[in-house]
Amino acid sequence: MTMTNDNRTSRQQGGTRRIGFLLLNNFTLISLSSAIEPLRMANQLSGKELYDWFTISESGEPTTASDGLKITPDLSIGDSFEIDTVIVVGGVNITRSYTPKQLKWLQTLDRRGIQLGAVCTGAYVLAAAGLLDGQECSAHWECLASLHEAFPKVASTNRLFSISSSRLTSSGGIVPLDMMLSLIRQQHGNELSTAISEMFICDRIRTEQDHQRVPLRHTLGTTQPKLIELVALMESNLEEPINLDELASYVGLSRRQLERLFQKHLGCSPSRYYLKLRLTRARQLLRQTSLSIIEVASACGFVSTPHFSKCYRAYLGIPPRDERRGLKGSVGCDPQPLLPQSLLARSAMDGALKPVSVAALSEAKFEPSYGSVAVAGGAC
Repeated sequence: MTMTNDNRTSRQQGGTRRIGFLLLNNFTLISLSSAIEPLRMANQLSGKELYDWFTISESGEPTTASDGLKITPDLSIGDSFEIDTVIVVGGVNITRSYTPKQLKWLQTLDRRGIQLGAVCTGAYVLAAAGLLDGQECSAHWECLASLHEAFPKVASTNRLFSISSSRLTSSGGIVPLDMMLSLIRQQHGNELSTAISEMFICDRIRTEQDHQRVPLRHTLGTTQPKLIELVALMESNLEEPINLDELASYVGLSRRQLERLFQKHLGCSPSRYYLKLRLTRARQLLRQTSLSIIEVASACGFVSTPHFSKCYRAYLGIPPRDERRGLKGSVGCDPQPLLPQSLLARSAMDGALKPVSVAALSEAKFEPSYGSVAVAGGAC
């Protein structure tokens, strides 16, 4: 790669900023487009080439997104090009989607003073390269647990995005749009960023102070402050669970009132809801970290490994050791993609060309959220 400090400085002071997007295998297309479209619109509305962007892969070969679509990149990491910023575009199965060669390339960019960023789960890769130590970063909530456990020196946060002079990281979905609008506002003023927001029919530009995931209060409204407080207490005390009597006393309720509140608004008992939170956390750690099953059990508030395994199997239908191995069902089951037989049969009839949705579902089986939401009336 050719890059001189004089060239980069001149572009940052008023010329075109060049932004590259490193596409990891199974990257999320919505995060990529949400990051690129504000740049396109900045050029369109300003009538100037404020930004130039291009896609990069390790080899220059097409890269498959999480929805099965293939993107042919503009460049490989071995090509020579000038650049100001490189953003890692992550997606599903992030712990298996990057290579040592990509990490070394990112480390080389950092030594040359090039700004680095990430969207969706891409922050995990920057952390793996040792490029986020001591820095605040945002990532999709699905990989925050693994980030915290695997890279304790990284200040992972639940904020939508985080921007500094050398790093810009964002959670997933359409949040990169907010991050890029904030970046454009910093570099070219509020008028341009607001105009871009209006073009995209975006009601408001969210800031770094906004947090990801829809809070429970947005689901329940403002009429159940005690329930919201109870759930927040549970989420903050997974490693050392608080007993229900103490929980009730913290918010000024009786044990019976606590039970009624959860049954009425969440459809399950408070103990069942608390267990769900702890097991969901355990599933993330099993799939995204190298922690032993004993360590995972302890981190999620279980006093013994047998008790943890019993609860895990009862709730998720699979023992923790099989979850770690990426299997579905009991020991000895066929460790194939978790697809209905009808879809597998259709894929075989179609020959080599499988429906992209089928391939995407197969990849998604490694994600902590796979199968975690019951369809049509499932209970927690």
